[in-house]
Amino acid sequence: MCDVVIIGAGLGGMSAAYEIKDALGSAHRVTVVGEGGLFSFTPSNPWVGIGWRKPADVQIDAASALGRHDIAFVDSPASAVHPAENRVLLQDGRELKYDYLVITTGPRLAFDEIPGLGPLDGYTQSVCTTAHATAAWQAYEAFLKAPGPVVVGAAQGASCFGPAYEFAMILDTDLRRRKMRDRVPMTFVTPEPYIGHMGLGGVGDSRGLLEKELRQRHIKWITNARIDRVEPGLMQVSEHDAHGQVLEMHALPFVYSMVIPAFTGVAALRGVEGLVNPRGFVLIDKHQRNPAFPNIFSAGVCVAIPPVETTAVPTGAPKTGFMIESMVGALAANLKAVIDGRPATAEATWNAVCLADMGDSGAAFVAIPQIPPRNVTWAKQGKWVHLAKVAFEKYFMHKIRSGNTEPVYEKYVMKALGIERLKPTTQPGATPPR
Repeated sequence: MCDVVIIGAGLGGMSAAYEIKDALGSAHRVTVVGEGGLFSFTPSNPWVGIGWRKPADVQIDAASALGRHDIAFVDSPASAVHPAENRVLLQDGRELKYDYLVITTGPRLAFDEIPGLGPLDGYTQSVCTTAHATAAWQAYEAFLKAPGPVVVGAAQGASCFGPAYEFAMILDTDLRRRKMRDRVPMTFVTPEPYIGHMGLGGVGDSRGLLEKELRQRHIKWITNARIDRVEPGLMQVSEHDAHGQVLEMHALPFVYSMVIPAFTGVAALRGVEGLVNPRGFVLIDKHQRNPAFPNIFSAGVCVAIPPVETTAVPTGAPKTGFMIESMVGALAANLKAVIDGRPATAEATWNAVCLADMGDSGAAFVAIPQIPPRNVTWAKQGKWVHLAKVAFEKYFMHKIRSGNTEPVYEKYVMKALGIERLKPTTQPGATPPR
């Protein structure tokens, strides 16, 4: 019997637990290590931050859900990983030994890299966690009593731009519904070289689509932006040219601000030679496996993926929800193969599918694969995207409650769009011209 330990109980960790248990059956033990007892559906956090969802709407008791499938849950995050000794230390002092380790921790939020950034020791809000989004809603309630300028966006080094765009659009929609939008000047700041870059070099006509949307909503923007520091009610931003030289300095007043920070690897992994890169992200091969420690696999935001391209102000490559599920599918298949004494051959497609809600509309972006050059790339807008994101929330929450590793929505709708989780084991040859 093998002991498989999964550290992290978010989108990647919970999906990995179910898929691995389904693949391995009762012959092997699976244990999930989480921080707090709740699974949170992170993509819904912008709605929580604006009061359109309550925390209980997007959270599930992890231990109960996992327990129904004979998966153990440990409610204490990892404090250190010792891969040479096959053990994980927990913050409560306990130690877990493993035969195989799966790392799905998600990121550390690097608010500390910019003075004054963040909801704890700074002056900006966040929707990166449900707790942060709850605090953002409380701050928004206070803001509604005395509205003023708003600054929304992403910090240099950020790799998750969708929630920043979503939050700006949702905030605009909510203020219009309250008949208060005329009292709230809004500015969007981003390190992207242009609106709609998304850390992906653009997806279809994402630039035209999102620029048009921001113009229609009277939201000004600053691209190639570096947030230098945040003071009470004031954000200092330097705008750069394509060569990284400062073009203009901006002092942006705000009464309310929400900024997505850069990410790093979590503290438990930082500095482990051979396991992570200098930023603490887990090094993996094409089979989701760490090259230095072959009994360690990883998936999700915590894996090391180089930027799609060099930009004047640093940007990272995003890891979307479906891309994470693609990684998990390959990981589970390869872990099963290795335990059975077979070689790891499964490869994730890394297809990027993003449903960005705009409050009263939405934008969908598909990049197949995520890293250029691509076979398919498109961006579309419409009310249907808003409805699709609501449906995706309900589907994924049901998936976590039920432990169903491939519900109907995923199996048929995604495949109808030509979106697969795993690459075929053999690539067909090209047909020669006649």
